[in-house]
Amino acid sequence: MIPEPLRGWCPKVPQDTGRFPDPQAAGARPWRLNRAARRTENGAMNEATTNDSNTTPPAGTGTWALVTGASSGIGEEFCRQLAARGHDLVLLARREERLRALAAELESRHRVRTFVLAADLADPGAPEAIAGQLEAAGIEVGYLVNNAGYGVPGKLVAVPWDTHRDFLEVMVTAVCALSRRFMPAMIARGRGHIINVASVAGLTPSTAGHTLYGASKAFVVKFSEALAAEGAEHGVKVSALCPGFTYSEFHDVTGTRGQVSKLPGFLWLQAEDVVAYGIDAVERKRPRVVAIPGAIYRLIVWLNGACPPLGRRMANSNAHKFRKT
Repeated sequence: MIPEPLRGWCPKVPQDTGRFPDPQAAGARPWRLNRAARRTENGAMNEATTNDSNTTPPAGTGTWALVTGASSGIGEEFCRQLAARGHDLVLLARREERLRALAAELESRHRVRTFVLAADLADPGAPEAIAGQLEAAGIEVGYLVNNAGYGVPGKLVAVPWDTHRDFLEVMVTAVCALSRRFMPAMIARGRGHIINVASVAGLTPSTAGHTLYGASKAFVVKFSEALAAEGAEHGVKVSALCPGFTYSEFHDVTGTRGQVSKLPGFLWLQAEDVVAYGIDAVERKRPRVVAIPGAIYRLIVWLNGACPPLGRRMANSNAHKFRKT
């Protein structure tokens, strides 16, 4: 019998991990969206209104989905795939210019409505301000994707506490606050979806460097498990999406691109696959409360659970390949 952690697929990615591979070279999946088909032939966005006042076009009848960290990487891909499914989008991140460009593209391509919110979730008042703006606009969020996140390189004592405090606001407090703010309406409607983007780092031993990252992701996993249990009887489905290494800007921001680019290709996931797996996980009749895309990562988590001392030794001996201390 094949153990549960080994079931599923493992993306075939090129061995040249020093650059982002062509998505088509990674091996097609039945549910994978074709990235090339979503772009115009010359790569330019279709012309659309900049929507400076957040007025919305008449088309679009899907549930409003709020995606944090929507300006790049996994968050941007969530916007693309949810829009392709007919959801109207609230795009939230700090980089407004990128958000408006993406919103214009999605409106033109999928005829959905969009609402752009430029906000910094490190501000303790941001979640309530966001909820207030959406309420004033008459937008009811039925699909919440808590995706915003980043890493803080270095050891705990080498980084100012203000930096750590902002990190915890984004990675922990905002996830809880936004879920608390929008879940009651989902319960009242008898339906809703919440995806909290965690990480395999929250399911495996932590190492020196990026001290709070694994801890914050472990919190998100446990929080999601509790939230899933609380929402199940009300038709609200919750899942913690726990990807491993994924092609995005994440490692460029943390300054670890040079280190992680040396990792073997089989450890890398495509954002399209991660997002598709996450959406499928939360929309199933019986959601995967902890969703781990990639058979290699399900194996790693399973092995760590079966033999924790071995998992700790392996993590510590390889930490220099992906952690900056």
